[in-house]
Amino acid sequence: MSPNPTRVFVARLLGLDVFDPLGDRVGRLRDVVVIARGQRAPQAIGIVVEVPGKRRVFVPMTRITSMDQFQVITTGLVNLRRFEQRGAEMTVLGDLFDLGTTILDDGTKGTIEDVAMEQQRNGDWLVSKLFVRRETSGRGLRGLRRGGTVLVDWDEVRLDARGGTRAATHFLASHEDLKAADFADAIQEMSGQRRFEVVSELQDERLADVLQELPEDDQVEILSSLDNERAADILEEMDPDDAADLLADLPAERAEELLQLMEPEEADDVRRLLQYDEGTAGSIMTPVPVILPPEATVADALAHVRREELSPALASAVFICRPPLETPTGRFLGMVHIQQLLRSAPPEQLGSIVDKGLEPVKDLAQLGDVAHSMAQYNLNSLAVVNTDGRLVGAVTVDDLLDHLLPDDWRAHDDGAPLKKVGGSFG
Repeated sequence: MSPNPTRVFVARLLGLDVFDPLGDRVGRLRDVVVIARGQRAPQAIGIVVEVPGKRRVFVPMTRITSMDQFQVITTGLVNLRRFEQRGAEMTVLGDLFDLGTTILDDGTKGTIEDVAMEQQRNGDWLVSKLFVRRETSGRGLRGLRRGGTVLVDWDEVRLDARGGTRAATHFLASHEDLKAADFADAIQEMSGQRRFEVVSELQDERLADVLQELPEDDQVEILSSLDNERAADILEEMDPDDAADLLADLPAERAEELLQLMEPEEADDVRRLLQYDEGTAGSIMTPVPVILPPEATVADALAHVRREELSPALASAVFICRPPLETPTGRFLGMVHIQQLLRSAPPEQLGSIVDKGLEPVKDLAQLGDVAHSMAQYNLNSLAVVNTDGRLVGAVTVDDLLDHLLPDDWRAHDDGAPLKKVGGSFG
């Protein structure tokens, strides 16, 4: 690194591309890790980089060859194990932005909005200054009015831990583009308190999506931390099969309380799923696939599968049944695949193109039989019927995999100790 002192502001670094010496993109900077040193200014020991695959890894400052407000350049060697905070480590985004400050000159309180780091002549990076917005009325430090900002030295303030709402807000703002599965990965790496703060700030629909991507123990822990009213709202936003799985892991009394608070229609779907034994098709199916009568047209079907809330697996097929169309339906007639819809004329009726050759599975069938049928016909979803031949739901490939894979598959980390990351190395 250059021996000349350099100052950078962390908030302006967040989201910057990180490159290797050849100009190949390594990933994107998501946070800076510092270590507390008592009353002395914290030392920056590394950065958190999001590499392809949404994996967040730690890159030591010793592997950073250049850092400014436009880009970060590293040696290109990256440890691909997921970043985990240890000991006295703090993250600027997750911890320092969550602290209140008391400015010693006059006792004025403020909120940290940015953190400046400066590279020393020996190459170390230290947190040198804090950009603070004052929160009290009247005039205070350096004559600033309420709402004014000031850049102060580290030793001019006393840090005072407070509620985590601000840090949670920063976290959500910087992670709003993450898919639910990747957001769930980030949630798993948090401490219990930080996780609670973030969960409290999440919108119900977003939290429901994230919960569905978490291991069962984490789902139970998070739902148990919510009051009954909000927990019931979250369950309503979840897919019925995921909500049923989660309720099955709760004490029976609490599960019944939540079902009573849910909308009756949503609760009925979940109650039906809870009646099935674990390991059967009925226990993992969704009771609300796309169902249409044979008189509906291709245009009708395409309009239904375009719905944003449908998963790709559920949107891959339409199930054709006699009325009633709510599960359990009238007699099940067959399926129409999305490819067939795209190849057919919009006015054509679904009854004329329905595939009657694919046998549905019974609701009491074991998962091994379900997997065999889906693999044999390369299906993303499969009809589930009861003994009367009425459609009661559909099993999707993602739900099947969730139940066939080991319980800890979400936590599996196969990152190699060191890898060269960048376009030149694949």
